[in-house]
Parts: sequence; C-alpha cells; structure tokens
Amino acid sequence: MEYRRLGASGFSVPVLGLGTGTFGGAGDFAGFGQTDVREATRLIDLCIDAGLTLFDSADAYSAGQAEEILGRAIAGRRDRVIVSTKSAFRVGPGPNDVGSSRYHLIRSVEGSLRRLGTDYIDLYQLHAFDRSTSVEETLRALDDLVRAGKIRYIGCSNFSGWHLMKSLAISKEYGLSRYVAHQAYYSLIGRDYEWELMPLGLDEGVGLLAWSPLGFARLTGKIRRGQPLPETSRLRHAGAMSGGPSVQDEWLFRVVDALETIAEEVGKTIPQVAINWVLRRPGVCSAILGARDEEQLRQNLGAIGWELTPEQVARLDAASEVPPSYPTWHQRLYVERNPPAV
Repeated sequence: MEYRRLGASGFSVPVLGLGTGTFGGAGDFAGFGQTDVREATRLIDLCIDAGLTLFDSADAYSAGQAEEILGRAIAGRRDRVIVSTKSAFRVGPGPNDVGSSRYHLIRSVEGSLRRLGTDYIDLYQLHAFDRSTSVEETLRALDDLVRAGKIRYIGCSNFSGWHLMKSLAISKEYGLSRYVAHQAYYSLIGRDYEWELMPLGLDEGVGLLAWSPLGFARLTGKIRRGQPLPETSRLRHAGAMSGGPSVQDEWLFRVVDALETIAEEVGKTIPQVAINWVLRRPGVCSAILGARDEEQLRQNLGAIGWELTPEQVARLDAASEVPPSYPTWHQRLYVERNPPAV
C-alpha cells in the first residue's frame, strides 16, 4: 500500500481509506448499507492485511452508530489504525446540536471519543462550513482540542474556496492549528473540485481525501444504457446523500463507455479504473471507499498497484470534461498567467 503525506503535514496516510457510511444503516444512511459489528470487523481485518489503515467516520453517520461499530471493530488494535471522523451536521433537536461552535465541537469530540473507544482522534474534520459561527471561534476550539491531545490533525469537508482560504489565513494570523486536509467530492463525473479547490489545496498544502470516487455508485459499471437500476443500488433510496448531484444520462454513459474500453485494455474492472484515475490527480492523498461486503472491498482494493498510461488518462479526461463555471473558464484562456493544476 502506498502512503502519501497529508497536505503540508508530516503525517502519512494510505492512498485508500475505508469510509464507514455503510456501518449501521440508520435513517438517511439506510441506502448505504447495514454493516454490523461482525461484518465491520471482517472488513477491517481485510483492510489491515492489505495495508489500508485509514478509517473515516462521522458523528452524523447513522446517528452515531457508525462510530460505535468502528470503535468495537478496531478494539485491541487502535495503535495499528488511523481514525478520522467529522462533525457539524445536526445530531439532535437542540439549538446547539449542530454547527461548529465551541460548545458543539467540544461536546462532539467527547462523544466521538466515547463511541470510538479511544482517547484521541488522528484526523478531525468539520463536515461542513458553519456561517453562523465565527471562524475564529471554531479554529480556537479546534486548536484547544489539539493542544489537549484529543485531536492530532484537523481538516475540513465540503468547504468552498473562500471558506478554506479564510480559515487558513486566520490560523496563520493567530498561530492556530491549520487544516491539512479537505475531504471533498471528486470523481470522473464530479470534477468541479479541479476548478478552484484543487489549485488552492496545492498552493496552500491542503491534501485531498476524495469521497465517493465512484460518483455515488454511478461508476460501478452496473448503470448502463437501456437497463434498469440494479435492485441494490443506493440510487433507489431516498435521502439527501443517497444519489448526490444530478448527472445527465448521456454524459454518464459516455464516461462509462470510456471506462469500459480502458478496463478491457488493462484487464481491470470499471470501478478499479475510475478509482485509479482519481489517485493520479494532483494533490490527492487518499480515496475514501465504501464497501457493502467483502467482495466489493476486495474489488476496490484492486484499484492500486498498477498505472494507467498518460494516453488512457487523457481519454478519460476528454470523456468526462464539462465546461467550467466562471471565473474558471475565463482564467483558462490565459494559460501563461494561470497554468492549469491538471
């Protein structure tokens, strides 16, 4: 398993991580999977054997069940794994059960530590930006938690460019812990990250943990022209996160066609090619995978240990290209002053 530095930090993470959105399967996460402790333990056994030691969770996943299951599955081997979790989404009915206030963050970290059965979190990430709380309050609280030894590194998730840059500037101004990771959506059918967040991450030393590298299960090879959705597809389930952003059918089929052709050339599966493409992109530290069962996990682990050729990458780039939004399209007219990140 290849390891890469996490942004500008001295900490290294494996290029593949396992997300725990399938653990528990409660509420909006019913469409992701219903992995119990026994199944989770088996998946983590396979991951560790393969050198995959990064496990990512969140307090909002299945109302805390995902963290509880992860904690029980790694019991007795905490020193062999990297634990990442997140907070900011609503986790209760109260006015302070959401966001990034000092009050909520301290309670969230204490709750996550208890559910995970550990006394420290390797990487703690804000799951979303909270405009109702000052960035100074949020970063001071996170810095205090780092100094207390409850968090080792901090990151963010689903931030806009100005959210991230403002946070980095305040960290520098006041000498506070800074974000070294951004967990963001990035796939062959979700390349918006390249327009602003990728150049920002490269310039400021914020590494990417790419979530949903298979485009909300659209790049599994099971969704094809003229065929119904598979019975087990998460796209059949309701919930804000089950299907992700809308994707035009013809664009999706064009990308899948290109993936299929290249998969045949290299002797790999469509998902393996799609994940390998993500891992070749600048600034990507790790791709966070989901797995309903052992077979799916084993298939995803086959995404590494080999390389696409530059020509194959170029074909995938062309098949998945979409016109960027302003001001990116304008800036790309002047390559001399604005060399592209990819």
